[in-house]
Amino acid sequence: MRTHRSGSGNKPAHLHSGSRLIPTAVPDSIGCSLRQARRRSAVAVPRSSPLRSYSRAAPDSATSPVTRTACGAGLSARTALTAAAVARAAARCRLVHLSTDLVFSGEHGGYREEDEPAPVNSYGRSKAEAERRVAAAHPAATIVRTSLIYGGAEPGPQERLARENRRFFVDELRSPVQVGDLAEAILELLPLDVPGPLHLGGADDVSRFDFAVLLGADPAKLEPTRASVERAPNVTLDSSRARELLSTRLRGVREVLR
Repeated sequence: MRTHRSGSGNKPAHLHSGSRLIPTAVPDSIGCSLRQARRRSAVAVPRSSPLRSYSRAAPDSATSPVTRTACGAGLSARTALTAAAVARAAARCRLVHLSTDLVFSGEHGGYREEDEPAPVNSYGRSKAEAERRVAAAHPAATIVRTSLIYGGAEPGPQERLARENRRFFVDELRSPVQVGDLAEAILELLPLDVPGPLHLGGADDVSRFDFAVLLGADPAKLEPTRASVERAPNVTLDSSRARELLSTRLRGVREVLR
């Protein structure tokens, strides 16, 4: 399986599976790339994501695309449509759709898979709608909800924020996950029949302020601040189901960065 990108703009990309050419309708501006080599899993992720360049040999996954459809600035309205298009294109393939913890309201944290999404901002609403459309178009798909991703070979968005920003929320709690752990967990999911949502968050729940400090920011130079009403305050994830299903450990950020 391989991919073909059709120039610039928002022209469809295509997924080759054997002799079939499947239009995936992934806009180039989203920055998704579908990487596929023999006996490798394909991962479609934003250009800015640490997952973009992470791949490894995976038994029995030669025709199994793992796709993440995400939006950049100004693309929220397209997120659900893009996700549904990818799900339809992958109808005969194993599909893992990556979503976000921000589909929840953040009222209590420790969210489980059966908790009802109730996003508080446009990004969360677009991702929740994408989940619904993926589930309708591809009922067997696994919908992975994850959190802040860090720890790639090169500095990613979270590392850059810690280096460049000075104001961080002390009352917004997340479950950051190391990119290698997340990628290994996704690859382990490929041969499994796990339809519907699955939470893949790291074992430690931390504030955005503490996360920045763990990533190397000097706390003496930071300004603690509080989140606005359009930010979900506590979207920590309960990933106990994943721990039961998978051998891959989703380590806590304190263990990874100690």
